[in-house]
Amino acid sequence: MDSARRNANLVLLLAAAIWGFAFVAQRVGMRHIEPLTFNGIRFGLGALALVPVAWFLSRRGTSLAPARPAGNGYCLRASLLTGLFIFGGSTLQQFGVVYTTAGKAGFITSLYVVFVPILGLATGQKTGRWTWWGALLAAVGLYLLSVQGWTSIEPGDGLVLIGALFWASHVLAVGKVSDRIDPLRLAIGQFTVCSVLSLLGALLFENFVWASIRAAALPIAYAGLLSVGVAYTLQLVGQRNAQPAHAAIILSFESVFAVIGGWLILSEGLTPRAMAGCALMLVGVILAQREPVPKSES
Repeated sequence: MDSARRNANLVLLLAAAIWGFAFVAQRVGMRHIEPLTFNGIRFGLGALALVPVAWFLSRRGTSLAPARPAGNGYCLRASLLTGLFIFGGSTLQQFGVVYTTAGKAGFITSLYVVFVPILGLATGQKTGRWTWWGALLAAVGLYLLSVQGWTSIEPGDGLVLIGALFWASHVLAVGKVSDRIDPLRLAIGQFTVCSVLSLLGALLFENFVWASIRAAALPIAYAGLLSVGVAYTLQLVGQRNAQPAHAAIILSFESVFAVIGGWLILSEGLTPRAMAGCALMLVGVILAQREPVPKSES
């Protein structure tokens, strides 16, 4: 492996670690503020963090835009659509982490990789045998991880699972528009849409208390500046020199870092049954990524 590719893989691993530990920040943040408030501020900070990156690349004359970019109207519509999917996924995930552990939330969210090719069937995309094997293993793993008794899934896990469907829909939507829009411009637009919708919901349905927001400043800063802003930029940098299949597998280790973070910081544990479920889900996610899937901008 040449040094450029090795460094790219290390950058992607760092992005996965930041995203994994973000589940811990989300859990800690919920001790002080409510979910929509957390997401509204988090994604607003993330959008602001990407603005200087876009400015810096523009000053250097380095453009990530396609050769023939679409107009402002198309970019606005794409930002609204992808922002809506992020809003749905992040809202369900944030409500879910109140009732589940950081590690379980990380593994269940990673199922979006399996859902992407399956949902793609609706748009005529072909799904190969590896995806179906991966989906089967992931389903068995989810059963071991989250189902109580024979059929009852824990409420928090159920919310995060539905949220994974929104993340998969987001990946598919990005795949449809990414060849016509500068990825940084799209990221800033969709994060802004999610932030505005979350803050509107917070003002309508939650108690917006500044003292509570200050108490949650550290987890908000981590989830916004590092998870959304820095990790997204690392993904952009890393994927320029990494093989797509390797990049997808490395980024899927976000779920492993979520478990490690939950254990180290929150003293969260997993039963042997849950650990077996996590292992099966990780293998299923990796198998599913043997099929080509649209590039995500988590």
